[in-house]
Amino acid sequence: MIEYNRPFIMQRADPFITKDPEGRYYFTASVPAYDGIILRRADSLEGLRKAPERYIWHRHESGPQSIHIWAPELHYVFGRWYIYYSGGDKDDIWQIRPYVLRCDSDDPVEGPWTELGPMKAAQGDEFSFTQFSLDATVFEHRGRAYYVWAEKVGSGKQISNLYIGEMESADRLKTIQELLTTPDYEWERHGFWVNEGPFVIRHGGRLYLTYSASDTGPDYCIGLLSADENADILDPASWTKSRTPILTSCGEKGIYGPGHNCFVSDEEENLVMVYHARTEKEITGDPLYNPNRHTMLMKVAWNPDGSPKLGFDN
Repeated sequence: MIEYNRPFIMQRADPFITKDPEGRYYFTASVPAYDGIILRRADSLEGLRKAPERYIWHRHESGPQSIHIWAPELHYVFGRWYIYYSGGDKDDIWQIRPYVLRCDSDDPVEGPWTELGPMKAAQGDEFSFTQFSLDATVFEHRGRAYYVWAEKVGSGKQISNLYIGEMESADRLKTIQELLTTPDYEWERHGFWVNEGPFVIRHGGRLYLTYSASDTGPDYCIGLLSADENADILDPASWTKSRTPILTSCGEKGIYGPGHNCFVSDEEENLVMVYHARTEKEITGDPLYNPNRHTMLMKVAWNPDGSPKLGFDN
């Protein structure tokens, strides 16, 4: 039986779970060594906890994609399985860029996988993906595919914003990037000014985009954007940003820095949030390299206005 809001899979940060049409579950995440991409598969959500784990791709020895392999997501889009992830260069470790893998069979665990290289901006747009970019997610809405990601900008202090673009193909945008959110509030600015880790769900005629804010320690938390499902979702004015986070650390429960979440339905079609968090408030060493961010699961409830209601008692 799943124990909610307790470590589900140890030392797996930036977790991502998806479900195929046959009801099988797939899990991937950042591993502490940041050295490649792993996959697990199981016939049930609970089964992922002890499912065998396979590296389906390893980092390069040098150059781009040779360090900081972060936040992979597995998506079935444009008729095939793809993995979206980010990676740096050993010679410039913060030259983080988004990349794409394509599965050349119907079995993402067995593969084989082909590198498609960097995610490409829209034709003629020379500005996207030339700076620190990571945490891409993909979603489909009304027959179109969209790409949402975090990108740092600024000639002085670097600020991580969230952007959206429609996709032309699995590895290229069709439209120029549009700014969705920048870290406006104090709770988004602890340590670093950060909006990252987006994910989109639908409920009650609206789209809800959750994201993570602040640095990766105890101040890490989850914020929310929402838009009417009939609106132009490439128009930033269509999105409303919540003024307060919808999930923060809870010392009483011993859960710190909840964030980088996604959502998946369980076997009864109840929505479950997948997230990472720590079980200790005091962190040894650099929070980025401390391995104790664990995958956890949370039941999702709904507020009267239809927005997701998150809480450690769910």
